[in-house]
Amino acid sequence: QLELVESGGVLVQPGGSLGLSCAASESALSYAIGWFRQVPGKEREAVSCIASNGDRLNYLESPKGRFTISRNNAANTVSLQMDSLKSEDSGVYYCAARTSPSDLRSWCPSDPRLGFGSWGQGTQVTISS
Repeated sequence: QLELVESGGVLVQPGGSLGLSCAASESALSYAIGWFRQVPGKEREAVSCIASNGDRLNYLESPKGRFTISRNNAANTVSLQMDSLKSEDSGVYYCAARTSPSDLRSWCPSDPRLGFGSWGQGTQVTISS
């Protein structure tokens, strides 16, 4: 089973930049990978997704133009570059692979509530001065 591990979460000042990484235990070449975030007391929300062919789908309006998802299939990693960070970007960031249905796992779902499995443990991002 595909296992994912996030890293890169730290304390950053508002306006700063941060890069998160999601490393896969085996080849993630055929999977779409999504980034999600959650703050205490709120539901987890989908941020963006990248298909196996590199097509991107952004789910949130707020980070558009500030967050960029990318993947390095040779290294089995998916990154989330976050720029111009705001306090409301704080939270635990998770990556997940689309695992169902299996014949669509390479593509980002239009509804991010469906199809993602193999979640990582999360990495804490705190934006504060």
